[in-house]
Amino acid sequence: MAHAASFEKITADEFLDWEERQPEKHEFIDGEIFARVGVTRQHATVAGNVFSFLKHHLRGTPCRVYMSDMKLRLEAAEAFFYPDVFVTCSEKDHQAEHFMSEPRLIVEVLSESMEAYDRGDKFEKYRLFDSLAEYVLINPTKRKADICRRDATNHWVLYEYGRDEPVQFASLELTIESSALYENV
Repeated sequence: MAHAASFEKITADEFLDWEERQPEKHEFIDGEIFARVGVTRQHATVAGNVFSFLKHHLRGTPCRVYMSDMKLRLEAAEAFFYPDVFVTCSEKDHQAEHFMSEPRLIVEVLSESMEAYDRGDKFEKYRLFDSLAEYVLINPTKRKADICRRDATNHWVLYEYGRDEPVQFASLELTIESSALYENV
């Protein structure tokens, strides 16, 4: 997360109106606006690889995949995020234009500066999505993926995938080979 922009706290509707006129993307959490930071080639490549596999896998299903240009709204935390990749299977989301609100899967590609935030405060907020089944954290440098899955008792369980292991997206019944996930990295 970048530093908060120098604004007084505003409402979600004010944020949406303001951001529509901005050349850059911003995240919004509890009345505060945060500028998004740029990404590395590795980051963009891995996010693109994930998107490509999910797009192909979900063809013909009621699920849709989005990249970091689509906002995700979390009303419970009065927040808007731009995940690297996310999937929604919600009919409500399929009717939305400017933001989605019922993700099944969220993928964040880690960077050194954002890893603690993505694993901590951001995941704490993401867990408030009732629809979320999996939260995927991919480290392109270490070629490692951690997937947190919500189990039948509503607890989150961590599954770790090492450098040469295929990564399983259980909520979508998809496995991606490590070599394909990190292709061109």
